[in-house]
Amino acid sequence: MKIGIISDSHDHLPNLRHALEEILRRGAGAVIHCGDLVAPFVTLELGRFAGPVHTVFGNNDGDRFLSLKLAAETCPNVTHHGEVGVVELDGARIAFSHYEHHARGRARAQGCQVALHGHTHLQAMERDDGLLVLNPGELLGFKGRPSFCTYDTATGEVERVELEPQPWPPGGWS
Repeated sequence: MKIGIISDSHDHLPNLRHALEEILRRGAGAVIHCGDLVAPFVTLELGRFAGPVHTVFGNNDGDRFLSLKLAAETCPNVTHHGEVGVVELDGARIAFSHYEHHARGRARAQGCQVALHGHTHLQAMERDDGLLVLNPGELLGFKGRPSFCTYDTATGEVERVELEPQPWPPGGWS
């Protein structure tokens, strides 16, 4: 199974939509968002993805209560995990948080093969004593081009993807 890994969308809906389309085109069946969705309406956008979506909160997320409520009431495929999440997808145990040290710590404590994080807005990948630690970069496009990664649970392969930035707001500022 391929998993789309995104982070730091910061309300940039055009880049988020473009990333979700590309993730789906690459055959991913699930998405993990590593925080900084920012506004609750991003939860609704994530709910349009065809498969399960797992999210955690970052340091810039606003009305967390409304994000949780929207997921529970209108987006049954979106699960908010609070500050740190652990999921098992197709036999792969994955820990994820907005912060690297939280993701690493939870991954080590719970026997995960993968630790995902965001926050720095920069893509990074390392293998540390059997643990894959991965930051997919940012969808916002603040420090560079919008980017995401996919992770293949069968092969352990990671694909890093950079996107063409999409105009924001749609139609430009007036």
